[in-house]
Amino acid sequence: MLAFLPIHPGGPMKLTFHGAARRVTGSCHQVSAGGREFLVDCGMFQGHDDMSHENSQPLGFDPREISAVLLTHAHLDHCGRLPLLVKQGFRGPIISTPATRDLASIVLLDAAHILEEHALHQARHGGKDLPLYTNTDVFDTLRLFQTSVEYGGKVSLAPGVDAIFHDAGHILGSASVQIVERGGGLRTRTLFSGDLGSSGRGFLNPPAPPVDSDVVVMETTYGDRNHRSYEDSIAELKSKISETFKRGGTVLIPTFALERTQEILYLFREWDGEGFFPAEAKVYLDSPMAIRSTDVFERYSRDFSPAIRDMLDRHEDPFHFERLVMARSSDDSRRINSAKGPSIILAGSGMLSGGRMMYHIEREIDNPASSLIFVGYQGEGTLGRTLVDGARKIRIFGSERDVRIDMAMINGFSAHADQKDLLAWCRSMAVPELAILVHGEDRSMEGFRKVLPGIGWTRSTMPTMGESITLPGLPG
Repeated sequence: MLAFLPIHPGGPMKLTFHGAARRVTGSCHQVSAGGREFLVDCGMFQGHDDMSHENSQPLGFDPREISAVLLTHAHLDHCGRLPLLVKQGFRGPIISTPATRDLASIVLLDAAHILEEHALHQARHGGKDLPLYTNTDVFDTLRLFQTSVEYGGKVSLAPGVDAIFHDAGHILGSASVQIVERGGGLRTRTLFSGDLGSSGRGFLNPPAPPVDSDVVVMETTYGDRNHRSYEDSIAELKSKISETFKRGGTVLIPTFALERTQEILYLFREWDGEGFFPAEAKVYLDSPMAIRSTDVFERYSRDFSPAIRDMLDRHEDPFHFERLVMARSSDDSRRINSAKGPSIILAGSGMLSGGRMMYHIEREIDNPASSLIFVGYQGEGTLGRTLVDGARKIRIFGSERDVRIDMAMINGFSAHADQKDLLAWCRSMAVPELAILVHGEDRSMEGFRKVLPGIGWTRSTMPTMGESITLPGLPG
């Protein structure tokens, strides 16, 4: 058992929701069990401004009283406030899979850099706000990643309280975490889904939840709808790229640095081998974080589907091909502007909340020959969502611009499970006593709640921010 804070007298397991409650971002769930306090995730709120006032608000608990954090995966909306937690006094272990530990270091250092740059920009215009956290806070946080758990592995959190990690199939290293408390002839088994992966993509291994849980806390990002088929999405992406090249335009694809970038690169590598691209075409990966993340991906062959695992085991690089150009430095990025011939630019951020893609958008937004192709979820309040919802004018870098670029939203590449995938995940386990729906907009949560009785899940709830739910133990 790990060394934690002293045990205090406790009662039944209690859950308190400090993020991703009636919304998608800011995942942070407090678990009171075995006389101790734990967190499942501590993510950043994202939307209008990732450095927003909301992220600097009180966490809703005393970080010094948290014994440990169980981290489901390395996306910013699940790990992004960990350095703030440490800055405010948390000193316990952060428990995750090995891949999540490695990816979180990249994500958090990048976030600190953006926060510091934002604070400097504000200071130049009279602002006095300090960054939410700095590189120093991130390094303090990374020192707490002392416990790594493989899929199927168990860690003891307190006497009678264990956590077991299961593959969530969302991104490399992503996990669903089951917390089991036993004592006095009673037991409570609570499963936190984390974010769940979608089916039929053949990139990562599929989700593999435990069979039995009494309570399931689950994401509902796409709970009210299904994605287009993966095959149709591939065909549409190919068609859009071909049409853009024929017009003499540039293809812009905002991508998330973790998983989406690597999946698109894997596809492009296959297409390149098939002769799809014109001879003079170039693919630019203009994201230092995505480049570093791709290096991490290549260390974890066992977490991929058999086809990619075999390539990695043969020391073949599934994410690299001859026409790929990696823009590591700012100078590399600027050189893309003068590139000749057909080109595809992959860059962050995936929701257009910052990053190098903003400069490419600024250059191409009023060019009808070019295309802007979204391949992932666009959160409420982001520029990406504004464009997907049909805005004809946007403000970028202080100037109002007309939107003339051709746009497409291809959701079959989403790393999130859709409604049919979520229901399949639910059917793979015994019916729980209670389903707690989180990580979704109201529309998606309500839509998913309506279909749950059809598979026998008759009891469900949708907590609000700060709400607590006490879970009485069952015999066992």
